[in-house]
This record gives sequence, structure tokens and C-alpha cells, in this order.
Amino acid sequence: MARQTHTGSCHCGNVRFEVDLDLANGGGKCNCGICRKTRNWSASVKPDAFRLLSDPAASIDYFRNGVVHWPFCSTCGVRPYGHGDIPEAGGPFVSVQLACLDNVDDALLAAAPVRYANGRDNDWWHEPSAAEKAFL
Repeated sequence: MARQTHTGSCHCGNVRFEVDLDLANGGGKCNCGICRKTRNWSASVKPDAFRLLSDPAASIDYFRNGVVHWPFCSTCGVRPYGHGDIPEAGGPFVSVQLACLDNVDDALLAAAPVRYANGRDNDWWHEPSAAEKAFL
């Protein structure tokens, strides 16, 4: 499969976006505090592959760790994407929540591979334990 344009949104539709990505590449799950608590499953793209279609004022920016912004809808509270700049991981990026993609075939998402990262310990290049992965 090749890169395709997908649309995505929060639950109420006030935050909407387009993203160019290849779902066959799958996405990642991490065990850091915010990813674990929000059951994050996301795919990262370069900023030019992401287009916010809604008014930026529809989101409230959650910026806690000094690296990644996690905007969330000011109406429904869903966090459909995040963005940041981590030089060690390739620089600027936008991370879209795969569960927030609209009109994607369930079988296509189910077939997408999942990569795991140990963000809790800042050991991004290694997976957490098998037992911990069950909670992500």
C-alpha cells in the first residue's frame, strides 16, 4: 500500500485534519505517562503531510514536557493529533491518533503493525516488557 490522504477528527468534529500516510506502516504505542493513560496508538509524519482543516482555536494546547504539544478539542476533549520536534527522532513531526481517522476500514487498521516504545524510561529504541505491552 502507498501513502494515501486520510481525514480525521475528534469525537464532535470540531477538530478536523487531513494526513498523508501509509497505514501499512502501522503506528506506535508508548508506555510514557500520557500515552499509557490515553491508550495512544499513533503514526508520525513530517509536518508537510498534515493539514489542520479546522480553526486552531477549537483546540486547547496541552504542552507539559517541553517537547510535544498535545492539542485537545475544547468541546469533547478528544486529542486527535500532537506535534513536536525531537532531533534524535528525526526532527519536527505530527503524530495522528489512528483511532481518530474517519472512514478507515476496520480490517485495514487491524492489519497495521504496532511498534512499542519505552518512553517512560526514555529508552525509546527498546520495547517495554510483554506484560506492560498488554496495557498499551
